[in-house]
Amino acid sequence: MDKYINAIKKRVCSICADSDEDGFCTLTDYEKCAVEIFLPKIVNIIHESNYKENINLLYQELKEKVCAECKARTQNGNCYLRRDSNCSLDRYFSLIVDTIQRVDAGFMF
Repeated sequence: MDKYINAIKKRVCSICADSDEDGFCTLTDYEKCAVEIFLPKIVNIIHESNYKENINLLYQELKEKVCAECKARTQNGNCYLRRDSNCSLDRYFSLIVDTIQRVDAGFMF
């Protein structure tokens, strides 16, 4: 899992709206990054998905499996973080998938 964490930090966290100019996360203990919390599950879903080549279906699968566990999601399925463009998983989804797939292909970050 460390290789995925390191790659995500270099490719995603470094440009995240919640990072400082040096790429370090500015979220507090009260705020949690969905990517950080759910990274093992995200990696597993990407590895096990039948939709690896279809980003839209993969996105839907992740929403069904990851968002269902997120505390920001209400009982009716709405998410205030996603609605306000503050969900890091939603905001950087394509880059996260690309990063995981590149790590799997042997790219080093």
